[in-house]
Amino acid sequence: MIPFAAPVDDILFSLRHVADVARLPDWDDELAEGIITHFASFAEGVIAPLDEPGDAQGCRLENGRVRMPDGFGDAFTQLAEGGWQGLTVPEEFGGMQADHVTAACVSEIFSGANHALQMVCNLVPGAVSTLMRFGTEDQKAAYIPPLAEGRWLATMCLTEPGAGSDLSRVRTKAVQEDGQWKITGEKIFISGGDQDMSEGIFHLVLARTGAMEDGVKGLSLFLCLSDNDGTRNDITVTRIEEKLGLHASPTCQMAFDGARAELLGAEGQGLMAMFTMMNHARIDVSLQGVAHASRAYQVASAYAAERTQGRKPDGSPAVLSDHADVRRMLDEQRALAVGARAMTHITMVEMDLGQRPALVDFLTPVCKVFCTEAGIRSADLGMQVLGGYGYLTEYRVSQTWRDARITSIYEGANGIHDLTIATRGLKMPGAADGFDALIGELTDDAAVLALRDQWRTLRSDVQSNATPADLAYDFGRLTGELLFRAIWAKIARVGDEEMQRLNARVQRRPLPVAI
Repeated sequence: MIPFAAPVDDILFSLRHVADVARLPDWDDELAEGIITHFASFAEGVIAPLDEPGDAQGCRLENGRVRMPDGFGDAFTQLAEGGWQGLTVPEEFGGMQADHVTAACVSEIFSGANHALQMVCNLVPGAVSTLMRFGTEDQKAAYIPPLAEGRWLATMCLTEPGAGSDLSRVRTKAVQEDGQWKITGEKIFISGGDQDMSEGIFHLVLARTGAMEDGVKGLSLFLCLSDNDGTRNDITVTRIEEKLGLHASPTCQMAFDGARAELLGAEGQGLMAMFTMMNHARIDVSLQGVAHASRAYQVASAYAAERTQGRKPDGSPAVLSDHADVRRMLDEQRALAVGARAMTHITMVEMDLGQRPALVDFLTPVCKVFCTEAGIRSADLGMQVLGGYGYLTEYRVSQTWRDARITSIYEGANGIHDLTIATRGLKMPGAADGFDALIGELTDDAAVLALRDQWRTLRSDVQSNATPADLAYDFGRLTGELLFRAIWAKIARVGDEEMQRLNARVQRRPLPVAI
């Protein structure tokens, strides 16, 4: 096994030299580096060692309650005591009030160390953001501090049998009885639907307050606690799903049987409120893809540097990395990790600047698609570099592939995000035009600008097409590839000799679509 090492230097390079994070008016570079470095040490020493045994042991359901793998509870206690659950929470509610860019770097390291544990813990920032935007002052005061302290963890309860991406088919019902909202229905695919690490769980539940024919306009968002004043709420975990990967993250089927709840935001506006949490989750999933791409490269490059295989032209013993085909695969892994990371950092900096919100809305699905598929691709390449050992479990790159595979599916399947880019992304004022301008801000490289001209042509074709869905896949992939190449052209300008060499390989990449 090759121990996890957080890619701190790569993260700081990306922030400083590619995303130009110093543009943020309140950016404190020394503080951010300290936070990132401190969490990296914690992740390497406490969280990462639990990843392999947690995957092997998995979660279990005992008497209706979920039991996490050995050691996870103690690790979470240390995480909470270190204040990490409240990293971005405002100080008035007991948090550190760190910026979201720094938090994104922490999230990437967390995912690389132990994606399963990160899955259970990292819905808290989105829950807090939702409370800050839609909650009453009383709700903020009551519910944010326990989330910041780590006494509670959070879930996002949307999906139902027969109502996956089509939320207009949600049937879970919320009704008022004697002034108290009560929820009845079934939810599936709920990450961390139950666990034994925190005192309680803060469920955000999308439920119907209107008629079925109202579609999504009849949905409202509710906060629903696992416990009320020491009494278990009427929520039951009916099973834990058996999954390809993320065995230490309990994905639960849950039954709500008149569970007590509170309305969060306005009645009938649940989808708008839930999107606050979903958009946070989509960037977080992008970072999971980055983490897997980076981790797969770390394992493959370390193995390839030591594994003796064949001979060099001078007859001396060669290692795997001496061979051209292996170097090709390692270069692709490295380029994917560095480029995908920069995508998310640019998006996060734009988000915190707040000057081009339409651009951020356009970049979010682009990141989700490109970064998640970069993680899967890098893990697959890592298995190929290791050969037979990649297919075994000893070096754990196969676990990286298993864990990464879900990222292109959850928080909206990537095909849905391609469609979003080709429809809403092209209709929203300032979105696609902002992206076009961003490419020019990143580089004046002739090859990249020629690719942008091809992108503009395809953009026009999509906009004039009566059925833009027919071109959504091609347009979404070309959009991600254009951003990736523009970023790498900038990296080559500000980076060292290795970065310049990698950029040359990136610019020779075959296009993902036929133009």
